[in-house]
Amino acid sequence: MHIEWSATQMYNTLMAVAAGVALLQLVRFGWLIQRDRTISLEGWAMGFGVNGFLLTLLGGAMTLTWPLSKVGFPFDDIIFGEPSLAFGVLMLAGAILLWRKSNLLLRSDQKQPGTKITGGRVADDLTEMTRPLSYFAAAIGLGLIAIAFAGIYYQLFAAPPEEPISGQFADYPLLEASFISGLYALTGIGAILFPFGLNNRKSKVVKVIAVVWTLAGIAFALFGAMNYFTHIGLIVNTMN
Repeated sequence: MHIEWSATQMYNTLMAVAAGVALLQLVRFGWLIQRDRTISLEGWAMGFGVNGFLLTLLGGAMTLTWPLSKVGFPFDDIIFGEPSLAFGVLMLAGAILLWRKSNLLLRSDQKQPGTKITGGRVADDLTEMTRPLSYFAAAIGLGLIAIAFAGIYYQLFAAPPEEPISGQFADYPLLEASFISGLYALTGIGAILFPFGLNNRKSKVVKVIAVVWTLAGIAFALFGAMNYFTHIGLIVNTMN
């Protein structure tokens, strides 16, 4: 197998890491708010913004240019690019809301930037500011569920034999299809439930969201990190 890498781009390593960390950030931030812990809104805004920027940039590039179509996987441009773009824009919107809320509190209290604020003080306002975004998140969640079904039905996501580690399971395409589809399904379930969780922050729905996003976040981050080795190996093994 030979791939002309000088004409092909592949960014889903960094996209997976950013998506996983972003999911974990959402769970952690919600945990702090729920327990009325002290938080730095500026710090969390920057944290959301970093991952949001990466996902928007890379997801947007993949969505608009379809780089993986050049190596025979055009469906991966939809699967990886469009959800990353949507998630990135949502994270950027969250970062803007947190930054704006922080500035409003600083002006009203005459505090210095970086001052920590208790989560309970901003919980209601942040909930209402986030509610309009939650409807788009739920719609994208339905799309993630559709991707999960497509992954199983068409047995997608199988790595080529030339890819280290993942390529060892090339003869069992349903194995990796089930794993990746499961991650999309977990993320999608949390996104679909998100608007309902905002209606009652102490409901069991919020706990379900936290569990599924934690599991998916850890798996995406670790899988993306591992792919730095496997994708480098794939490039080396298919250059000539």
